[in-house]
Amino acid sequence: MAETEKKTIVVTRFDPDRDEAPRQERYEIPVERDWKVLDALNYIKDEVDPTLSHRWSCRMAVCGSCGMNVNGEPKLTCKDALSGYGDVVEVTPLPNFPVIRDLVVDIEGFMDRLQKVKPFILRAKELAVEDGPTRQSPAELDDFRQFSMCINCMLCYAACPVTANEPDFLGPAAIALGHRYNLDTRDQGQAERNRVFREDGGIFACSYAGECSQVCPKHVDPSGAIQQAKLANVLDWLTGLVLRRGDTR
Repeated sequence: MAETEKKTIVVTRFDPDRDEAPRQERYEIPVERDWKVLDALNYIKDEVDPTLSHRWSCRMAVCGSCGMNVNGEPKLTCKDALSGYGDVVEVTPLPNFPVIRDLVVDIEGFMDRLQKVKPFILRAKELAVEDGPTRQSPAELDDFRQFSMCINCMLCYAACPVTANEPDFLGPAAIALGHRYNLDTRDQGQAERNRVFREDGGIFACSYAGECSQVCPKHVDPSGAIQQAKLANVLDWLTGLVLRRGDTR
């Protein structure tokens, strides 16, 4: 009979009621070949140490709950194969977020940023029901489809060097989702979002490192969305400038 494969999972532990600083704890556990990193954490929680705290939900790379740093890189642990690592795997909480406990981070700041860009359709006036549905062509849908795939996993914030140094930065996911609705032909909230985009910590704070797009598990390309939003806002500013000059003549 083949010997059971084992791996050592090194997990950051932190209980704010007991610990002055985070510490690392090592767990040597038996693993299955088809396990994801999340499976290993769940095994530790269920079979070894029930005090371990980590966040997860769907296990299908849809909810975005299980984002953590694995060997120094932001990953969705339900999607990240354990077999892709060596005998020792280090799991830490996502950087650039306050830690609540162990691998669980506080996402309140992210939710505040998300609300600022109003990631939903805004209308100056609601359409009458009798007018029927608002139609949209496949080409119009394609303009923003990629940016609508965001699952709010926050891996892009963990990888973003600007977020690490500028806590007021709106961040990749919030900007990408705001831009997604700016591109939607059914939406009329572009002017409101663009004012938020141009504030301190908005789109022009981005240094275009591109790390956010590299770690995105859904290939949203938030970096591309930010650059598109920059161009759109420059054109919007220039258009306003020309119109204001025309009014003074």
